[in-house]
Amino acid sequence: MPKGPFFIAIISAVGMAVAGAELWLVAAILLLWFGSLWLIGTSGETEQDAYVPTHDVTDIAAAFLEPVDAPLLLVDANRIVSANETARLELGAHVVGQDVRVALRHPAAVALLNAEPQGRDNGVQATLIQGLTSSRSLFEMRVRSIDARYRLIQLTDRSREADISRAHTDFVANASHELRTPLASIIGYVETLRDDDGRVDVAKRNRFLDTVLREAQRMRSLVEDLMSLSRIEAEKHQVPADKIDLSSTAQAIAKDVAAVHGDHRIRFNIETPHSFVLGDHAQIDQLIRNLVDNGLKYGAPDEAVTVSVQPVGDSVMLIVQDKGAGIEPDHLPHLTRRFYRTDPGRSQAAGGTGLGLAIVKHIVERHRGTLDITSVVNEGTCVSVRFPALHEAL
Repeated sequence: MPKGPFFIAIISAVGMAVAGAELWLVAAILLLWFGSLWLIGTSGETEQDAYVPTHDVTDIAAAFLEPVDAPLLLVDANRIVSANETARLELGAHVVGQDVRVALRHPAAVALLNAEPQGRDNGVQATLIQGLTSSRSLFEMRVRSIDARYRLIQLTDRSREADISRAHTDFVANASHELRTPLASIIGYVETLRDDDGRVDVAKRNRFLDTVLREAQRMRSLVEDLMSLSRIEAEKHQVPADKIDLSSTAQAIAKDVAAVHGDHRIRFNIETPHSFVLGDHAQIDQLIRNLVDNGLKYGAPDEAVTVSVQPVGDSVMLIVQDKGAGIEPDHLPHLTRRFYRTDPGRSQAAGGTGLGLAIVKHIVERHRGTLDITSVVNEGTCVSVRFPALHEAL
């Protein structure tokens, strides 16, 4: 215990006595001062003497790593001594205690772990690992050297980014193919008509021109659907706020479509005259038109397409049902994919672009609804869309 404070106390007491203070008062203050200094000194020594580290460094590191969302591994030499919860979920709890090269099982990861640290930029090195947790997974692995003994490995999941990039590539390839086919047909017929030297009779010329017109209209429909899909995807995070009467809207649009195909082709089953939802007028219009148009194209030509609107709990259900050839069960999970066709020849003959149900799916997602498609071969197909109901008038 330092002696300086006691000397200060004694000098202060002498000063008080010289100044004329009562001796008993000087003695009492001196005693109180000595006691306080003794208590402070002994408590400090006790606290200091009582401090003994009770945790290993790996335990402390684990406490810091555990709440982090990214998979993190603490490696001692090449042995995994700690893995946070996210890493254990991705790789399995058994990796703790394993050789990290065995746990990751990837040539690029092993090569990075065996490589000498490059420079002193915190000793950080990185590589990409394909197929770490599944055949389609992609992780970025970053290795940070802490000291000569410990290294921290961070795994960042890039699978979603890779899937999006792959989807964009597939989309461009499919769109190019869809546009190339009618374009090649148009070019071929136009070249024939230009170089015929009068050898093509009027009837054949008109047939060629009809084909050119049909293929050009097909290209226009495809471009319009592509632009529509792009707009819908751009707005998918914006919650629509228009008050829409789904019952009256469905009737009006279905009657408009029936005017082209005949009133006998549409049957209505509207349980309530008014069923309100929050939505985007243009997109709800497009959704209903796509579903009714699909029912008319692929349903039996002598059977009506039924359009129903009915309340179901806190939702409003729009149902479009046709009676036709139906769809094989294997095709159902893929119907909302872009350019997916169960029968390409029949779809193109009917004027379909392969984007109708993809557009429907994205509209439903933006409106916080659910889409369900059921079908029975040789009986028909039923498409139902459930929207959250709006119970209060806006």
